Amino acid sequence: MAITYKYDPELNVDQIIGLYETVGWSAYSNPPESLIDAIDNSTFVVAACDGDELIGLARCISDDVAICYLQDILVDPKVQRSGIGRELFRQCTERFGHVRMFVLMTDDEPLQHAFYTSMGMQNLADAPTLRVFFTSNRTCG
Repeated sequence: MAITYKYDPELNVDQIIGLYETVGWSAYSNPPESLIDAIDNSTFVVAACDGDELIGLARCISDDVAICYLQDILVDPKVQRSGIGRELFRQCTERFGHVRMFVLMTDDEPLQHAFYTSMGMQNLADAPTLRVFFTSNRTCG
């Protein structure tokens, strides 16, 4: 397996949708146009490819000064735990190493917790001076 990491604005749309569905994120891929718009409007996108096959992807949204939000990081289940997610994460943190805060939100799963803490991230529950406020619907305010 010869993995390359790159951003290619011409990534295969079907492969992108397939990758999101393979990891069980079908809410992102329905409708597919919304996912492609989200990727196109991201500040930074890096893809992991094995030849022509898309096997991983990470995307960030940032003002490039104060904050970077790691929106998605996903790896095809058949190659998970092979260092691909670690490299995608590294490329994102390297690109935004100068911003004040690098943040992400994720499910409360032990494997995800273990991965992100191994990458140097801190769980907000362990940071008593910070709070996060959010709404998951479009009718706030």
